[in-house]
Amino acid sequence: MKIIKRNGTEVSFDVEKIANAVRKANNEVSEDYRLTEEQIDKICKKVTALANDLNRAVNVEEIQDFVENQIMSEKAFAVARKYITYRYTRALVRRANTTDAQILTLIECNNEEVKQENSNKNPTVNSVQRDYMAGEVSKDLTRRILLPPDIVAAHDEGLIHFHDADYFAQHMHNCDLVNLEDMLQNGTVISGTFIEKPHSFSTACNIATQIIAQVASNQYGGQSISLTHLAPFVDVSRQKIRREVKEELAAVGSQDEDAINKIAEKRLREEIKKGIQTIQYQVVTLLTTNGQAPFVTVFMYLGEARSEQERADLALIIEETLNQRIQGVKNESGVWVTPAFPKLIYVLEEDNVREGSKYWYLTELAARCTAKRMVPDYISEKKMLEYKIDKNGEGHCYTCMGCRSFLTPYVDENGKPKYYGRFNQGVVTINLVDVALSSGGDKDKFWEVFDERLELCHRALMYRHNRLKGTLSDAAPILWQYGALARLQKGETIDKLLYGGYSTISLGYAGLYECVKYMTGKSHTDEEAKPFALSVMQHMNDKCKEWKQEHNIDFSLYGTPLESTTYKFSKCLQKRFGIIPGVTDKNYITNSYHVHVTEPIDAFTKLKFESEFQQLSPGGAISYVEVPNMQNNIPAVLAVMQYIYDNIMYAELNTKSDYCQVCGYDGEIQIVEEDGKLLWECPHCHNRDQSKMNVARRTCGYIGTQFWNQGRTQEIRDRVLHL
Repeated sequence: MKIIKRNGTEVSFDVEKIANAVRKANNEVSEDYRLTEEQIDKICKKVTALANDLNRAVNVEEIQDFVENQIMSEKAFAVARKYITYRYTRALVRRANTTDAQILTLIECNNEEVKQENSNKNPTVNSVQRDYMAGEVSKDLTRRILLPPDIVAAHDEGLIHFHDADYFAQHMHNCDLVNLEDMLQNGTVISGTFIEKPHSFSTACNIATQIIAQVASNQYGGQSISLTHLAPFVDVSRQKIRREVKEELAAVGSQDEDAINKIAEKRLREEIKKGIQTIQYQVVTLLTTNGQAPFVTVFMYLGEARSEQERADLALIIEETLNQRIQGVKNESGVWVTPAFPKLIYVLEEDNVREGSKYWYLTELAARCTAKRMVPDYISEKKMLEYKIDKNGEGHCYTCMGCRSFLTPYVDENGKPKYYGRFNQGVVTINLVDVALSSGGDKDKFWEVFDERLELCHRALMYRHNRLKGTLSDAAPILWQYGALARLQKGETIDKLLYGGYSTISLGYAGLYECVKYMTGKSHTDEEAKPFALSVMQHMNDKCKEWKQEHNIDFSLYGTPLESTTYKFSKCLQKRFGIIPGVTDKNYITNSYHVHVTEPIDAFTKLKFESEFQQLSPGGAISYVEVPNMQNNIPAVLAVMQYIYDNIMYAELNTKSDYCQVCGYDGEIQIVEEDGKLLWECPHCHNRDQSKMNVARRTCGYIGTQFWNQGRTQEIRDRVLHL
């Protein structure tokens, strides 16, 4: 069994340390009130059993709670007081400096909790460590100065989660939908240098990657770009190449139009290939100021094209993008593996979703890509046009900003819909499981506690909003002055972009399954329990509407993609309420509205069921189905994709894509348990060195490749197949 110390390091459990601590407290009271050695031994055995029952690494605070409770259960109240006093005194000493120990263990790479915080950050490299160091300082300032004590306490106790506190000290926001069209067509400025409209497709791709890197360094969430904004430059290159070919052939006395067209199209294809390679390889290899590759989504939607020529050129770009992703990227051993980014989203529409439709070949290619590389994800144009209705009564189809964060419909002052150039201010998540458990199963009490917690989230979200108010455009020129999000003047504040629906702010939620399970005794997939689950979702939407009317800020309900927080919430619930079968007996809680990962359900039933909840999660939601290796069953992948088109707005298929660098095994790397800890192991050579294996799993709507904490790892292990 492992113990997580306060500085984040992981050590083996040593029961003798517990015995020594109890003896020290014992020796400070008179003999009449002391524990016997038999009682101390009993306490140690009980604490060991309680820690073992959690089936995960236990932190020091949890162990000390167990010790306190067991001393008191022996009626040794004088000893308990001494133990508690000593513990409190040590806590005061630690508070004198809240960051040193965390930072030092971080630098030495032995802080287990930080190492597993983000599955796309490698904590051993300097740039990530620098970002984490700055994050520790930001969290310290946030806790002590920027947030009120009750919100900090609620965050610590797992009642809510105040996301991205490691960036809160700065005036930074969450996600962006980058207006790449404006920046490419009208020029932009990067690091003080004016970048004019590109004169070729390859140059446009190169500029796009520079923009992506700059944007990533000035916010902390995901960003999205559309390939449609690159499509006009295909014809720019086509005309340029045709002129060059014409001149070359003229020089040898030829004016053969067919030859000109064939040569020009061949060279154009090569340029498109090089341009897409630029995007794929630069996104994977770029390192932004937060120590990771840009968290970028690439949107592929034929319906955005404004002419048939542009649509055909966009199809060429999409085709090349999918082909290159199927190939993957080479790891350090030269083996083709699955990259985490850029994330790809492919829109299913009437022109590509049925066999025989004009662009069906692209959909078949997308299916092969999904079967091998887990992307693209799929948006149904049909369902999105139903869900995303603006105030003019018109439906719209557009990309999310990150892994699942969707903007709400918006019409500008000219009555035109606007999506590119908008952003999300931030997220605070409510722990629905804690609401249920705090009610004790009483429905009236549930709604009372629910409203109290929602108001806490409301106040916390307003702190996020107010932290951005007054931010000058100079803080991030690429965002606010040079087109990514706006074209504000130098010295102008961003305040007008925070109101009226231009940007959103998100109320996140997690653990709907466990919440409903506790309150009804059934899964929310059960027809008797489902109405309660939907009422919970509707209540949160009603609150967002109420807050929006109060503040003129676009609050929106968001299905939080918990990564490390799923483990944190679970530990907090176990501490507050103990182990409750079916509710707190896992080291994770369920993301958003999802069907529990262990629940047997087929892919089509799952997607149909979850579609109702997606509609009630307008600020962001994604559904998935867990599937085996589908590379030899592409028709089945296509069948799922067609079902997505007809039934749900946004979904993905989860496959496995692993490689062992020791023996060359390219099947599924397995999860094994040893001494209470979950480890990744090659089933062929039994390699357990994570630095010598490539593992890719989708955990929160995006692919992670740097491994996960124990709670998330358990969730991955527990997943059942849906197909």
